[in-house]
Amino acid sequence: MAFGTWLGTLYTVIGATLGAVVAFLVAQKLGNGLIKKKEQAGKIHQIQQQLEKNGFIYVLIFRLLPIFNFDLISYAAGLSKVRLLSFFLATLIGIIPGTFAYNFLGSSIVSKDPQLIIGAIIVFLVLTIVPWYIQKRWKAKKTSADSSRGFSFN
Repeated sequence: MAFGTWLGTLYTVIGATLGAVVAFLVAQKLGNGLIKKKEQAGKIHQIQQQLEKNGFIYVLIFRLLPIFNFDLISYAAGLSKVRLLSFFLATLIGIIPGTFAYNFLGSSIVSKDPQLIIGAIIVFLVLTIVPWYIQKRWKAKKTSADSSRGFSFN
């Protein structure tokens, strides 16, 4: 609200990305000893293997979906072997749509222009509902593929 849509988006993306990188590095530095000491099993091990293989894609998807905790994604990626550059780029790209939607909504409310507010609400809803719908379909497709192979992670 204070900086408007564009500058607010820029400042928020810079700050959030830098904060995410710090959390990633802290988890990477402090968490490696913890992970090595504890035996990895089950879902956590499988998630970490997927993050290691496809770090950029997974971090990007998790950043685009507003249902995942922002810091948890950073810590999980830091504990796995996601490369810093992949994490950084996926975070930078992945947070832009949601950040824009929040800043656009905030600045439209300040403007008190009803058409602008309605437009901002529509943008916000689309950028919230579409990723949720895609994630829901992706999960259903993955579950059906896993069950057709004879196993399920649910």
